[in-house]
Formats: sequence, structure tokens, C-alpha cells
Amino acid sequence: MRFSTIAPGKAGWLVKSKGRWSLTPEGRKAYQEYQDPEAFYQAAIKLYQQWAESRRESVEDIAEGAPDATSTMEEAEEAAWSEVERYLQTMNPYDFQALVAALLRAMGYHVSWVAPPGPDKGIDILAHTDPLGVSVPRIKVQVKRREEKVNAEGLRSFLAVLGEQDVGIFVSTGGFTGEAESEVRTQEKRRVTLLDLEKLFDL
Repeated sequence: MRFSTIAPGKAGWLVKSKGRWSLTPEGRKAYQEYQDPEAFYQAAIKLYQQWAESRRESVEDIAEGAPDATSTMEEAEEAAWSEVERYLQTMNPYDFQALVAALLRAMGYHVSWVAPPGPDKGIDILAHTDPLGVSVPRIKVQVKRREEKVNAEGLRSFLAVLGEQDVGIFVSTGGFTGEAESEVRTQEKRRVTLLDLEKLFDL
């Protein structure tokens, strides 16, 4: 099945990301236009051939139904994502917090404080853009390793500890509710970035 979706993917009918496949508007139109499965697949192959020719690649293998590197790569990426997701979801919360701090350091930020075990008063990590921490903005990070989504109320608690010159980063392995995401988009005085597990993985 994975191999058979390569052509629709290259045709722009299907988008694949970390094991989830989504139909595009073009794919929905094609599904309505080509009622016969064979006609549907041949149309996808034709678009795939156009895509491949524009890159001077051979399409003989896919036309003949032989596995190719694209299929193998997709399978490897999905397997890797599943393993990493499972590992991050089961990490000790303080190890996960340390992982986020290490990521910030790797991205060039200067981490000045990581909360020890115990109450953290809403802040798990403090970081800066310079080694002395004298330049603005100061970066305050809240880290939640849990399955439930953070709701708007949980987000507002984090916003309450941000000063006007602070930047907030909220990391939640369970993601965020639509209301929480909307709250961030409409913020005018507080700058906050939300990172779910997929965004963290990509970083």
C-alpha cells in the first residue's frame, strides 16, 4: 500500500508526514473525476512521470510495480518517527526537560537555569541570546511531558509569568487545544511559541 501511494503523492494528491496521510484538494478532485480505480492510478502515474521527467529521473520501476528508494525511505522515516515518539513520550519528565534545554543550547541559545525537581512556579528553563543574559529578550520555557493537550487555562497560567520583554516557549508532548492555539495567535503583548511533539522533533 505504501508503494502504491508514491505516484499519488508525487502527483500532489496525497501528503505524507510522520505516518499520517492526508488528501489534498487536488486529490479530492481526482477521486471524484476518476471513478475507475485503474484510471485513477494511471492518471497518478502520468503526473508522476511528468514530475520525474522534470528531474530527469527514471520511472520504469514504479510503472512496473517494483519497490524503489522512495518507498524504502518513507518506511524508514515513519519507523524512525514512531520510535522517537514512543521514546519521548515515556521519558522521565526531568530528562525530557534536560533534553529541551540541550536543544536550546544546540540552537545557539545560552541556558542559564533549569528547574530542579520540585515546584517550578511555571518556569522550567531560562535562556538568553547572549552568554551574560543582559540582552533582551529573556526566554522562559515551560515543559510538559504528558498525553493530554494543554488548554487555554493552562496557557494563561504560563502567560501570567511572562514579562513584556520576555519570550515564552511552551513545550507539550500532548499538544494544545484549538482554544489555546487561538489564544496565542491573538496575543498582542506576550510573545509565545507553542511546540508540540512533532515541532520539537523537527527542531
